[in-house]
Amino acid sequence: MKQIIIASRESKLAVMQSMTLMKYIDEQVPQISASLVTMKTTGDKVLDRTLDKIGGKDLFVKELDQALFEGRADLTVHSLKDVPMQIPPELPILAYSKREDPRDVLVLPAGVKELPADLPIGSSSLRRQIQLKKIYPNHEILPVRGNLQTRLRKLDEGQFGGLVLAAAGLIRMGLEDRISRYFTLDEIIPAAGQGIIAVQGKSDETLGWLKGYDDVGSRVAATAERSYVTALNGGCTSPVCAHAILQGNELRLKGMYYEESTGQISIGELSGEAGEAFELGLRLAKLLQEGASV
Repeated sequence: MKQIIIASRESKLAVMQSMTLMKYIDEQVPQISASLVTMKTTGDKVLDRTLDKIGGKDLFVKELDQALFEGRADLTVHSLKDVPMQIPPELPILAYSKREDPRDVLVLPAGVKELPADLPIGSSSLRRQIQLKKIYPNHEILPVRGNLQTRLRKLDEGQFGGLVLAAAGLIRMGLEDRISRYFTLDEIIPAAGQGIIAVQGKSDETLGWLKGYDDVGSRVAATAERSYVTALNGGCTSPVCAHAILQGNELRLKGMYYEESTGQISIGELSGEAGEAFELGLRLAKLLQEGASV
């Protein structure tokens, strides 16, 4: 039996996401025995500043990348939305999980039914902040850092009147009952890759057994979304965002472009075939950057 080591961040959500791969291996790949190691990344340690001030979400993956380079891990597991757009060519994404609900949601303090008017909404994402201002123009929106449990604690202690989080994380943690409102994909366009778990490893290893874990729809959608964001020089903390839906062979990609110098927001949508996912992302990025109406 082959032994492999899977590495992830040490948060409960990261571990839960890693367990989806562990479960797949246990049930579908009996010739492999997998063990999990966790580590605290720089992004988990520095909580007094927003990510755009300390280097972006690269800080959540660099320690895990190093573990792969040094042979201390065979695979790493991430939320795809946290994976930088530029990754080392030696450490490609080898598999994409089936996508969980990609929407953003509103979470209220325990026992509260309506969003308090006198408390801020917590969100450290510039992408969310920009789109939330259209929905809640009279609410202050303030950054909130920490893992999911820490953010919920701050909410329930009264520091915030609501949090905007990814539905996928709450669902995977069994906290779906905390969700007060699901924002539609038109109200808040998700981060590229939101709801998808990415498995990263070395390019020179043969890991054909991962094929059964890899979801074609997620791979196609992620390719289009990340192509779009990369073309606009967007990163994990950038307000540039995109979401793609694959139906049959038709791929529909919707994206938002934010021009920081003017504050102008452009939103557009294009359709194409699944096989041109990468090119579709580039085309939509070019059109929105040029100010075209799509």
